[in-house]
Amino acid sequence: MSPTFSDLGVPGRICEALERRGITEPFEIQAATIADAMAGRDVCGRAPTGSGKTLAFGIPLVADVQRAAPREPRALVLAPTRELAEQISTELRSFAGKVSIGVVYGGVGYGPQLNALRKGVDILVACPGRLEDLIEQGALSLASVDRVVLDEADRMADMGFMPAVRRLLDQTNPDRQTVLFSATLDGDVARLTRDYQRDPVGHEVGEETPDITTASHVFWNTTQADRREITADAVGAAWPAIIFCRTRHGSDRLARQLSREGLKTAAIHGGRSQAQRTRALADFARGRVHALVATDVAARGIHVDGVASVIHFDPPEDHKAYVHRSGRTARAGETGVVISLVQPNQVRDTKRMQRQIGLDEPLTEPDAAVLRHLSPVPARKVRDAATEGNSSAGEGNGRPSKAAGSGRGQGHRSGNGSAGRPHNGSGNNRSGNNGSGNKSRNRRRGSNGNAGKPANKKGSGGNKSGNKSGNKKGRHPADSSNGGNRKARRAHLQRTRG
Repeated sequence: MSPTFSDLGVPGRICEALERRGITEPFEIQAATIADAMAGRDVCGRAPTGSGKTLAFGIPLVADVQRAAPREPRALVLAPTRELAEQISTELRSFAGKVSIGVVYGGVGYGPQLNALRKGVDILVACPGRLEDLIEQGALSLASVDRVVLDEADRMADMGFMPAVRRLLDQTNPDRQTVLFSATLDGDVARLTRDYQRDPVGHEVGEETPDITTASHVFWNTTQADRREITADAVGAAWPAIIFCRTRHGSDRLARQLSREGLKTAAIHGGRSQAQRTRALADFARGRVHALVATDVAARGIHVDGVASVIHFDPPEDHKAYVHRSGRTARAGETGVVISLVQPNQVRDTKRMQRQIGLDEPLTEPDAAVLRHLSPVPARKVRDAATEGNSSAGEGNGRPSKAAGSGRGQGHRSGNGSAGRPHNGSGNNRSGNNGSGNKSRNRRRGSNGNAGKPANKKGSGGNKSGNKSGNKKGRHPADSSNGGNRKARRAHLQRTRG
């Protein structure tokens, strides 16, 4: 029987905060490391992304950290990317209570970060570059830091941060506790452990690379011309989704195209401001968008549970990139599906990549309907993704609503908040319509307004017949309108979605 958080020595106030979030049992890395960290020992943990590391190091920090004086934090968490730093700080705040959490990283203004440091920050989450900058300005001192966490140390090494990490560690209390987590423990990480940890307790969980065997993998024959529509249907069947593109321009273009298909999307890449990236990640994590369109570099900072699908719109550079991309779904015991869009000139490279990672999946024709069975999303994650606004929905069917409209079915009432999940003719269409309570007409695009929050209750006046152009017996949507292939595919999805 696995231990409880209480068995590991976690204070009752933190256990209660975790229980309110539905977290009652520790993951493997948490069960292995929390007791040692609570006892003040140095910990060296190897654990892949998505294994629950943030709580593994965060709970002991929040439980034992001392109150900080202005400009003198008592605990420091170093992270390689600003997205990861932001996510760590958000996670810590969810159970920190009166413990103050601060976060500093580049790409944003100094003002709010300086103000927080002046007031006093008990636990500081930081990226090495901005932290060194602030220290040089005299904005803070690390002399009082007696607890340090190095998260994703291997990535900090890959990104060239190790010299800065060493300089920062040299400025902390020599008697500090140092906790290190990394996906690998060789090379620069091994040297860092040797030089800056004292008799560390080692814990290893999972494989050195993300475990992608828990996800389903499909490889679809596509052409350059068909990729966009196939991607739109795949997202409609299995969302939230992360779509990988090769370039910034390609990410922006695909995000715009999918938005025109009725999906709420957000692009994230190095060309976006930090505010734009933070907002995109927040919207994605809260279920307000159906898909995040990302480049490989930007996606290195994405750590969001509940991702239903990963779509390789552009092929990965190599098999390692495939593994790391695919590791964004089916995390921490969940299920997910990985979809690769393979053009004729990419078949040979795809087969070689499959052999390198031990996959043996056939190339098949696109069939988005099967995704609903391969990647079931827990209902709670769909319905309760957002906490804003109130809405009700009538019976009907429809594609996830466009940012400026509603789904296809009738009877959808107003509401703002999370994007709606597509349903078939007998389920709820959770998309909102024009934000004013007016019923939408049964048409391809919705009326003016924001995508609706998942329904809290069923409304009346649902569309009993579903989409007339796609579901009416004896009539194929291609017979009555332009864009027949697109409508046929959508109608097929509506008939087959459960």
